[in-house]
Amino acid sequence: MAGLDDTDAVALKLTVNSVYRLPRAGAVVRVATSAAMTHRIPKVVQVARWLEDEGVPAVRLLPAVPAPVAAGGAQATIWVDAGPGAPPAPTAAELGAALRGLHALAPPRPALPRWDPLDDVRRRMSDAEALPAADRVFLEELVGRVEAGLRTVRYQLPTAVIHGDAHLGNLIRRPDGQVVLCDFDSVSIGPAEWDLIPLAVGATRFAYPPGSHTQLAAAYGVDVTRWDGWPVLRAVRELKLVTSVLPILSSNPTAAAQFRVRLQSLRTGDRTVRWRPYG
Repeated sequence: MAGLDDTDAVALKLTVNSVYRLPRAGAVVRVATSAAMTHRIPKVVQVARWLEDEGVPAVRLLPAVPAPVAAGGAQATIWVDAGPGAPPAPTAAELGAALRGLHALAPPRPALPRWDPLDDVRRRMSDAEALPAADRVFLEELVGRVEAGLRTVRYQLPTAVIHGDAHLGNLIRRPDGQVVLCDFDSVSIGPAEWDLIPLAVGATRFAYPPGSHTQLAAAYGVDVTRWDGWPVLRAVRELKLVTSVLPILSSNPTAAAQFRVRLQSLRTGDRTVRWRPYG
């Protein structure tokens, strides 16, 4: 449909989105794998074009190609290939600088959606593959408790355009050395604190580089773990990290196995359990 050469296509990620590099076309194709989440695609396109207009270092849509492309019942966005990621890997300090720049921008028009961190959780639960009844009941009850906790939070930083999923995997270092933002699925208008949560959670749940959260806090100027809203937003982030693969549980055994590890750690309240990436 896009007229691109897909010879020697390379699968980069096959989880909540299927992402492929087309080396002969200099492009990356990102296919939405969950029908419940395709509503975000027009926003992703809007944000990509806005960031380009603002001159923000970010991945760019491939010119002269429809955005999105619809084919075979699926929807995809097609991007200029920023490369496989040049060394050294992006740092938490660079993420902090990127977030400060993003948060300082005036919001675009038309208006972006307001931050609603549990909307995608509910959508993915509605689109879940082979979710056992007991697991569904537990997750529904947990959503209710987390939602109640969110109503108690008092934010200290300004409301801003937020990335929504600001971890190191959503930074790419291009061959020329410039670091660019990617993945605009969760961009919205919301509390700036939310963009500081992923690295803090990553320090406790994943094998993130030592000191990554400390570097982010120093670069941004705020340590979110010293704020009284941290426990609530940590719970929100963990819930989202557990439920993100619900639409592919029966079709991706590797993701399903890690889902069970993460879910059990939430059931038991064991924060010492270390999680692995889904894909």
